[in-house]
Amino acid sequence: MPQGNAAHEATHRVHHLADGRRAIFFADGSGSVPEEVHDTRALDPRGEPGELRYDRLSGDWVAVAAHRQSRTYLPPKDQCPLCPSVDGRLSEIPAEDFDVVVFENRFPSLGPALGKIPEHAAEQVPLPAYGRCEVVVFTPDHAGSFASLNDERARTVVQAWAQRTEELSAMEGIAQVFPFENRGQDIGVTLHHPHGQIYAYPYLTPTARKMADQAVKHLESTGRTLMGDILEFEQAEGTRMVVQGEHFSVFVPYAARWPLEAHLVPHRHVPDFAALTEEEKDELAIMYRDLLRRFDALYDTPTPYIAAWHQAPLAARERAASRLHLQLTSPRRAEVKLKFLAGSEAAMGAFINDIPAEATAARLREVTL
Repeated sequence: MPQGNAAHEATHRVHHLADGRRAIFFADGSGSVPEEVHDTRALDPRGEPGELRYDRLSGDWVAVAAHRQSRTYLPPKDQCPLCPSVDGRLSEIPAEDFDVVVFENRFPSLGPALGKIPEHAAEQVPLPAYGRCEVVVFTPDHAGSFASLNDERARTVVQAWAQRTEELSAMEGIAQVFPFENRGQDIGVTLHHPHGQIYAYPYLTPTARKMADQAVKHLESTGRTLMGDILEFEQAEGTRMVVQGEHFSVFVPYAARWPLEAHLVPHRHVPDFAALTEEEKDELAIMYRDLLRRFDALYDTPTPYIAAWHQAPLAARERAASRLHLQLTSPRRAEVKLKFLAGSEAAMGAFINDIPAEATAARLREVTL
């Protein structure tokens, strides 16, 4: 069982669920992981991967996962699959208590098979949807969110992201690893329990490709990293800055697409969670947790959001130019109003934002935590 500094690095242990899926238990620095777990459910054998279809018109890969139609949708608390297994009720987590657990998704968009796919496909013939999809459960408590975690638990989640990023990145055919969280019914969550996900793609996604291409062009033309230059500009200009720490800063991007949007960026050029130092992980856990609290404090009810952790692609050229960063976005444009992606945004990818970035930054700065 890997073990580091007990005050900072969570221990972890791998167990297996009834159908063979892996479940990795992570412990807070002051806690411990179970030595044994027993999943006694009678689960069906794991199915084959879905399909990847290549869209020749756009050059994008599209996953087809018909088996996900039967996945659990907003169950009541006593049927939540992410709560501990107690009082005879069996869940996805075969333990009466835990700190943080990461397990392979029972209804994956990608995987569980691994393999390589070509960058392009000339014929309309589907390929297996290789890759890996995992669920990250932040807490055994059914209520709350990442924003309600204490310092130690938030740090354990960051350590879990780092460990999973390192392991998934080493798997056959993986091109990028993407931790993320969908929070709130307005975003489309299917489970209320505080959790996130990790997708390990066998291809570079469209957004990652666009950002990587921009980053590579900038590095090759200037010798500097694009995110480094953006961060320096925002720190010097100041009007869109929200918080500056020792290792990370938060700002609202100049060309923000969403009514609520903030980027959390490391000061050092690092590709992913696995490359962070222990001190950087310590600060990141608290700054990210507190940024979510700022989003929630803007209104009387919790703010729906998507937390997208952009990590560098694994290909060497793109990896050298790309920096880890968080893009936190919410469609909430007022207390009871949401921004919906309609014609210009959904069809053309041309965003129109009703709220200037400087106004959003000022509101986030003024929040009292």
